[in-house]
Amino acid sequence: MSTKRYCLALDLKDNPELIASYEYYHKSDIIWPEILAGNKEVGIVSMDIYRAGNRLFMIMETVPTFDLQRDFARLGTLPKQQEWAALMLTFQQRLPFASDDTLWVEMQCIFSQN
Repeated sequence: MSTKRYCLALDLKDNPELIASYEYYHKSDIIWPEILAGNKEVGIVSMDIYRAGNRLFMIMETVPTFDLQRDFARLGTLPKQQEWAALMLTFQQRLPFASDDTLWVEMQCIFSQN
């Protein structure tokens, strides 16, 4: 199966307790099953989130027809997604250069060794 890859960045609030809580909610036995199901429903095949300090880096593999704006908007309409997004917003903050309507900022690939 061919996929598309997206890499996105976001900051967490620079607070050790909030960062620990964010990580807690993303444990495989804690994350809400509706969130995982919603990701699959909109075409996200896999997702990994890495953290360095308070900076997050997300790698998503999606179906080839996935469109970031369209399908993230669709994801927000699925069960429990708005509740999850509101909860996650208590931990997150926009990157300094992000627009007011953007949390996760798409990163541009500048090098690839294949």
